[in-house]
Amino acid sequence: MEERSLDELGPVDYLVVEFPAGKSNFTGEMAKELLALVDAGTIRVVDILILTKDQDGTVEAMELSDIEELGELARLESELAELLAADDVIHLAAAMDPGSTAGVIIWENLWAAPFASAARRSGGQLIANGRIPIQAIIASIQADEAAIPVGG
Repeated sequence: MEERSLDELGPVDYLVVEFPAGKSNFTGEMAKELLALVDAGTIRVVDILILTKDQDGTVEAMELSDIEELGELARLESELAELLAADDVIHLAAAMDPGSTAGVIIWENLWAAPFASAARRSGGQLIANGRIPIQAIIASIQADEAAIPVGG
């Protein structure tokens, strides 16, 4: 991972995508989209982890470097920092269903780095952040549409 001053960093996010047993269809499409975000300078991937949870609840974690066939993701592998500790893995895996596999991606939002840096230089500090799930937005829009009177 390249060295940068802390003042230059953008916000860092993570997500966990679960693939229930028998439901995964890895065609390379996700890797292509992730690399497009990297190539556009929108994000910098900081870490990728693959979790598997057996039926008995046993969790195995693999770094990207542990996977033999990386395809196009191979070019990211040398840039990754192994940030997640064993406690992080346990916490993330708690949300997984037994028999599933999950991908964990940690990324820096490069698009927001100049704003975040300016906020820090101005004496600001992040005190809260969050994400609204797309399902909640869809439900809200549908509820609003249902409340509009016909002809109205």
